[in-house]
Amino acid sequence: MAATDMFTRGVHHVSINVADVEACRDFYVDKLGFEQIERPDLGIGGVWLQMGPQELHLVELPLTEGYGPHFAIPVDDIAEARSILAERGVEVGEPSPIEGVCLQAFFSDPAGNQIELNQRL
Repeated sequence: MAATDMFTRGVHHVSINVADVEACRDFYVDKLGFEQIERPDLGIGGVWLQMGPQELHLVELPLTEGYGPHFAIPVDDIAEARSILAERGVEVGEPSPIEGVCLQAFFSDPAGNQIELNQRL
């Protein structure tokens, strides 16, 4: 493998801090359909979740202050995704465009972590 290819294979996992692991696990499993997977004892609370080919790691630590940290979920139809989440009791903001790139809409998990729905244009 060429050195330039080593870091361009995609994302293995995203790790976010949560104060209430159980509430957040339930949110990601029940509302978004992620699957809980085995996690070794790391000496700190948390769970690992499978979300397609990537993993989401919930770590039992206080949420970092400030807006910006988030992860994006790719969707084919942002309106349909918002509708499904609304049926599941999740409030999602209105979509906004990044011209020529995507439509995006944001919502939060129970810990306040931002999640983006991202529909490529």
